[in-house]
Amino acid sequence: MTTKPKARKFRIKRTAPALGSAATGPERDDAPEKSASESKTQDKVQKPAPKSGEVASNQQVQSENTIDAIRQEGLTGRQLRMARRVAQKHGLAPTSDFDAVRLLRAKGIDPFQRSNMLELVVPQAGAEQHEGGAPDAFANLPATTGGAGAGRAQLPQTVQVKQQQLPSTELSPAERRSQEIQNIQRDIARRRRRKMGLLLVRLAFFVILPTFLAGYYFYAIATPMYATKSEFLIIQNEGSGGAGPLGGLLPTQFATNADSIAVQGFLQSKDAMLRLDRDIGFKTHFTQGWIDPIQRLSDDPTNEEAYKTYKKNVKIGYDPTEGMIRMEVAAADPQVSAEFSSQLINYAEQRVNNLSAQKRDDQMRDAREGFERAETERRAAQESLVRLQIEGATLDPEGVIASLRTQIGQLETQIIEKEIELASLLNNTRPNQSRVDGARGTLEILNKQLVILNNKMTDVSKGENSLAELAARIQIAQADLASRDLMLQSALQQMEQSRVEATRQVRYLTVAVEPIAPEEPTYPCAFENTILAFLVFAGIYLMISLTASILREQVTS
Repeated sequence: MTTKPKARKFRIKRTAPALGSAATGPERDDAPEKSASESKTQDKVQKPAPKSGEVASNQQVQSENTIDAIRQEGLTGRQLRMARRVAQKHGLAPTSDFDAVRLLRAKGIDPFQRSNMLELVVPQAGAEQHEGGAPDAFANLPATTGGAGAGRAQLPQTVQVKQQQLPSTELSPAERRSQEIQNIQRDIARRRRRKMGLLLVRLAFFVILPTFLAGYYFYAIATPMYATKSEFLIIQNEGSGGAGPLGGLLPTQFATNADSIAVQGFLQSKDAMLRLDRDIGFKTHFTQGWIDPIQRLSDDPTNEEAYKTYKKNVKIGYDPTEGMIRMEVAAADPQVSAEFSSQLINYAEQRVNNLSAQKRDDQMRDAREGFERAETERRAAQESLVRLQIEGATLDPEGVIASLRTQIGQLETQIIEKEIELASLLNNTRPNQSRVDGARGTLEILNKQLVILNNKMTDVSKGENSLAELAARIQIAQADLASRDLMLQSALQQMEQSRVEATRQVRYLTVAVEPIAPEEPTYPCAFENTILAFLVFAGIYLMISLTASILREQVTS
């Protein structure tokens, strides 16, 4: 960067022509567009006096001092270039970067303010004219600007006016950059429009068109279906399960979950569909020609096809917290729908009865087998007791044993008395021999009788079981007979209780909501189904597009 060389300063007195020419300086500045002939005529009329040297004005001296002060600030090259751009943006014509800083500060503009820097991002018209053409602007400075140039208005111009009026065929760097940026922006906008158009075409083909077709089907083609709703529950009566006197009169509120789940599974099974088709004609109803092709069965449908339609039109739900089974049956005719629902409820009731009957039969069979077994065992115990009584040849062995014990006790008492009497007789110095012999004979007889009674008691002489052992066996047999009597009584009570429970319904089905034929069609829900179709197609398209973009990125990376 070059600066104008400083000239030596002199203080001289201006002559009258010089004052006249100086006076005409502003006029020349105010009218820069005069023709060449007029300027030549004016130069002939007012010719300045010859000068011996260049004299700088006070304004030029101040500007140079200000530039020297700015140069002492130590500004970077980037800041100076930024100041020149800001000056050109505001229509100023600086002679140098430092002069640009001076001019901006003279106008009260901070050349290093962030907002000024950001405004330079968008090229302006003034900047495009000055940037890239700095030498021409500097050459035209004495003729187009005031300020520092006003002091040099008396000096001869180095650039002719005709050269300023000729247009330039070359683009400045700013204009070239602006044009390239515009071309890039047009290309980006064109690509965006093309991509947006392709996106709209794909959305129309993969989302909007299928959604329109689905909505057209639901609104115009689909056959209206009438749904009949019903609710029922299974109650279980525990006849003797409760405690206390009222235990057999209070039924449980709900049946077990297993029974309700079993009924639900039966109603959703192929067996229920086949019974419904056999009794009412499920296949015949859905093969009618006025039903739309999507919901209509073929002329001779298989069981699998009919079962798919059955599962679609018969919906059953079970709530374990309430014990309620909710059923919804849909058909093309409201009366047929109600008839299907009633028939399915009858099937469920029959299945509940079958489950109860099987349980009752099992219970009665077990009770009957227990009673027969207890009766057989009691009869065997009774026969064993009678056999023991016959073997003992007595019907009351305990009485016989008690009698023998009494006799033995009496004989032992008599023997003791005779022994005392004999001892007292023998204590005499001269006992009566006849009385001694009599006492001894009686004592011997009593001892023999005691031995006989003891033999009866033990029956040792015969080598058979003693009467005591026989009595113990009879006593055991009597206890066994008593226990068999209790078991027989308990089995009899159980059998009677099972018979009482078999006479009434143990599990029965209660209908809470009766099936009533609807007056208005329930399906199809055209608006909801159309929105659902749109969401489904949009989700499928989104997943496919994301997958394709991920694969494309993986391939190109």
